[in-house]
Amino acid sequence: MKNFYELEAENIKGQQVKMEEYKDKLVMVVNTASKCGLTPQYEGLEELYQKYRDQGLVILGFPCNQFAGQEPGDESDIQEFCQLNYGVSFPMFAKVDVNGKAAHPVFKYLKSKLGSIFGRGIKWNFTKFLVDQNGKPVKRFAPTTKPKSIEPYIQKMLSR
Repeated sequence: MKNFYELEAENIKGQQVKMEEYKDKLVMVVNTASKCGLTPQYEGLEELYQKYRDQGLVILGFPCNQFAGQEPGDESDIQEFCQLNYGVSFPMFAKVDVNGKAAHPVFKYLKSKLGSIFGRGIKWNFTKFLVDQNGKPVKRFAPTTKPKSIEPYIQKMLSR
C-alpha cells in the first residue's frame, strides 16, 4: 500500500468507504472504545470536529475491542452510545482490530509509516494519527494526549 487514499473501510452502517473521499482534508484517525477511562475524549474529538470541519478537518473513529474488552458492543450499540453520550457526528466505522494478523489495513498502513517510542504497535485505545491533505501520515499522538492539546497542530496543518 503506497497511499492512504488507496485504502477503504466499512463504516458503522455497513457501507464501504474509500479513503479517497477524504482527499484534500486533514484526517485524524482514532481507535476508540466506549468503556475506557479515555472514552471522554469523544467529547474533545467532537469539539475539534465541529470547530474545524468547515476548514477541512475530518475525524474517523474506528472502534476496537482489543484492549481489555473495552468495546464489547456491536455497531448499533456503539453508534447509539456515541450519539447519546457525546453527540458524535464525525464518521464512525465498523469495529476493527488495530494490532496483530487481523489488523485493519488502515492501521497496518498508519503504523508502518508512524511508529511510537514503543515501536509500531498500538498500545491502547484513543491513539490518534494525523494524515495531511495529500494523504501523508504526519503525526502520531499517544492515547493519553487530549484532543484539545492537538488543536495547535491542527491549526498549523489547516493553514498551509
